[in-house]
Amino acid sequence: MRAASILVSLLIPWVGAAGAPSGEEVYKKKCSGCHEQVNPRIPPRQALQGMPSTRILRALDSGAMMAVAFTMRRDDRIAVADYLGTKATLPGPAASAFCSDRTVQLSANPSGWNGWSAGAANARFQSSELAALSVDGVRRLKLKWAFGFEGDVTAFAPPTVLDGHVFVGSAGGVVHAMRAESGCLEWIYQANGPVRSSITAATLEGRAQHALLFGDMTGWFYSLAAESGKLLWKVHLEEHDSTRLTGAPTVHAGVVYVPVASWEETRSSDPEYPCCTFRGSVVALRISDGKQLWKTYMVDPPSETGKNARGISMLGPSGVGVWSAPTVDSKRGFLYVTTGDNYSGPPTELSDAVVALDLATGRVVWSKQITTDDVFNGACAGSKNCGPDFDFGSSAILITLPESRDLLLAGQKSGIVYALDPDKKGEVVWQTRVGKGGTNGGVQWGMSTDSQFVYAAVSDPGRTRLTSMVDTRR
Repeated sequence: MRAASILVSLLIPWVGAAGAPSGEEVYKKKCSGCHEQVNPRIPPRQALQGMPSTRILRALDSGAMMAVAFTMRRDDRIAVADYLGTKATLPGPAASAFCSDRTVQLSANPSGWNGWSAGAANARFQSSELAALSVDGVRRLKLKWAFGFEGDVTAFAPPTVLDGHVFVGSAGGVVHAMRAESGCLEWIYQANGPVRSSITAATLEGRAQHALLFGDMTGWFYSLAAESGKLLWKVHLEEHDSTRLTGAPTVHAGVVYVPVASWEETRSSDPEYPCCTFRGSVVALRISDGKQLWKTYMVDPPSETGKNARGISMLGPSGVGVWSAPTVDSKRGFLYVTTGDNYSGPPTELSDAVVALDLATGRVVWSKQITTDDVFNGACAGSKNCGPDFDFGSSAILITLPESRDLLLAGQKSGIVYALDPDKKGEVVWQTRVGKGGTNGGVQWGMSTDSQFVYAAVSDPGRTRLTSMVDTRR
């Protein structure tokens, strides 16, 4: 019962008699220190009270206030936005933004770029047979059209392009279906939270219809009809308040595999926050109706490990989020995922690792941990008590070399790209440093390969080199 009471104290601070967060109390504690002062760069409370609450919530979720609001529960963000803002709704796209013909038609096997990668192996390489753009053609590219995301502060979801249609989410949680030729809108759908991941399309068996599958930054996962934008089903994959579905889902044989991550490690910078309880996972859902087939956690349930200087409970182990799209190995019947660090100790074996799961059951078949003892959170950042924060943020890539040998390629925030042998439980075949690496450096979100070279994006601060090219055979 003690663990249950700890969890409740984590989930319901500032709860009033009615059981809901008090927007006034949240404002006094988190916001008034800035917005009650006179500063031309900070909108005063009176200005906020003239804004729609939806606009304030977007600024807290994914806009200018995100750096302040990341330590807040989303219920608290909603409460303070409702307390300050008006009930007015943000205007939707103008009628002129929509196509005169809003028909969306996809073939049984639509062509284009579906989700995070053009294939389940996550190579993210456009083959010459399908490419309509040559290397020489890149030099002659000109802007054809541009689309502004109304009311959004940023757009960070990679688009999916199929049969002349574009499907893309936004920081405001709006999913757009657009005509690739002109950029006109065919339909829009409002999700519960920001949509950061790519959208993956799947043909619905026995129906002349396609499902668009994606998650949002509040833990909800959706299936929409591509042809109309109508909601087919949605499920809340993880109740933890800090859940973020950043990785694109992967589809195989009627099942969608969803990676689950979290931003809880940043919330620990609040000394009153009981750190930490999130558990990274992968969830398998049946595409036809959203039924959960299995869910595999990457870390055991946390328990109290002590108290901090303020007497707030510390809990662990936690973390090990799965940030990127899973990789399907249909030949072996495996699903490969790459994992992040622990948010709190004790350190565990599946953090900073490449993990092979059984496609049918989710059972961990093998794992290869690259960095051990990597416990990192916002409270210990910069201290000797912190690990190096060497998450795997990029998906593993499964390739077959000309000599018919398979390799798994994985890029880490350490700045190192690894090649692993899937037939030897992830044994390291070679490793190459492509960057300095660090908390905000190394390989974060993406790599691609043509099976001869792997191209790794490097995000080291202050470095001008953006991409490294490594021979896959070394």
